[in-house]
Amino acid sequence: MLAIHSLGKSPIITDDTITLAESGPIIEYLISRYGNGKFQTPASGQGYIDNLYYTHYAEGSLMPTIVSKYINDIVTAKTPFFIRPFAYLIFRGFNQQYLLPAFEKHFTMIEDHLNRTPTGWFAGGDVPTAADFLMIFPLEAVVATDPNLARPKILEYVRKVHDRPAYQRALEKGGKYAYSEGPVHG
Repeated sequence: MLAIHSLGKSPIITDDTITLAESGPIIEYLISRYGNGKFQTPASGQGYIDNLYYTHYAEGSLMPTIVSKYINDIVTAKTPFFIRPFAYLIFRGFNQQYLLPAFEKHFTMIEDHLNRTPTGWFAGGDVPTAADFLMIFPLEAVVATDPNLARPKILEYVRKVHDRPAYQRALEKGGKYAYSEGPVHG
């Protein structure tokens, strides 16, 4: 990947002479270049603000919290047997003191927003926008790995995305992955 982009990380796309890294710019570029007028952000008003906020919130605020919990869980599980109880106590304390309260704030805010959005999409329009394309992955991850953290509207949102014919076609082409199935389908 270093041959494609100097950071050597994914996601990365190349399209003609353009190379882009990072999910946000990639999504916005793909919508602009290939969306054919679909998935457009409202030009102004609350829908514009909501799309702008949740497009950047997904990676800037929500994902770091989710990744921290994921790393904590891996470190605890992979710690050598004799010191695992100490690692468990340390990471359990971090989870309880920092991560669980942070999750509570995140999911309360998301649930409240989805409750105020009549269409169920983050920008409030009739179709998903960049915000939805970026919010689905962290919400899928939470629903699949710790469904007790998810709230009713979050579960409904993940189910709504998973039920879209376009999502189903993408799974047919690219294959299922860890978060494409789970409690919303059971």
